[in-house]
Amino acid sequence: MAKYIGMRIVYLFLTLFMIASVTFFLMKLLPGTPLSAADKLSPEQQQIVLEKYDLDKPIPVQYFNYITNLAQGDLGVSFQFDNRSVTEIIIERIGPSFQIGAQAMVIGTLAGILLGILSAIYHNGAVDTSSTIFAVLGQSIPGFIFAGILQFFIGVKLGWLPVALWGTFEHTIMPTIALAIFPMAITARFMRTEMLEVLGSDFITTARAKGLSKSVVIFKHSLKNSLIPVVTVLGPLAIGLMTGTFVIETIFAIPGLGEQFVKSINTNDFPIIMGTTLFSSFAFVVMILVIDLLYGLIDPRIRLS
Repeated sequence: MAKYIGMRIVYLFLTLFMIASVTFFLMKLLPGTPLSAADKLSPEQQQIVLEKYDLDKPIPVQYFNYITNLAQGDLGVSFQFDNRSVTEIIIERIGPSFQIGAQAMVIGTLAGILLGILSAIYHNGAVDTSSTIFAVLGQSIPGFIFAGILQFFIGVKLGWLPVALWGTFEHTIMPTIALAIFPMAITARFMRTEMLEVLGSDFITTARAKGLSKSVVIFKHSLKNSLIPVVTVLGPLAIGLMTGTFVIETIFAIPGLGEQFVKSINTNDFPIIMGTTLFSSFAFVVMILVIDLLYGLIDPRIRLS
């Protein structure tokens, strides 16, 4: 196990190096510079700023300097926020994104698992049909549509919750619901499919023949064997939710990582774009490793080597 984890950590850093390299050169293909909108600066002043941030040097030199600093844990400084470090901005912004994403993931996953179980138990019944329709709609309709509906009816018409901004727990409720619908729909669909397959297995027939209760068969034997595909799908999805969802954060004026990422693209703030991309990639690769380790816990027949 230790050898396996060690090798995966090596692959993790190699993956991050490749992502950093590809992202860096893609950034250089973006039109303009961070000073594209700086109409008030004279050409001489703009040249001074470019020299300050090494943007006047050849691209290979910029790349070498960036990778060298990255190896030392330095993500650089923002062009947009008066030399503030990228790490500081990410730490400041990840809190709201993580809170909204974690709440949405927990609610969506638990509700989706319950819907999937009920759909499998009452196969081809009203509950199954309703759950299937919800799963299709939840995956087909973009989250920002649900966000707009929630804002209009719950925020504007009924006045139960604040429409936007950030500050209290009430501000997190509507964005959490808007984000939770997609993972809920995916979980319900996968859970239903896997649960139906497991319920038709020979070992479930044997468990029923032994006189085990329906709840024991469902929750002790069927549920555990149905979770592996669900965990596989939800792992990467969780990272996406917790590291910032661009549109939802913009709609609800949430000062999260996704909202900042969009602003950075609009202003060509290369260090913020690179830092956010690397942070999300790191979280994603770590989650993949965690999922692989969870396989062995969910199903002891799976062994890692």
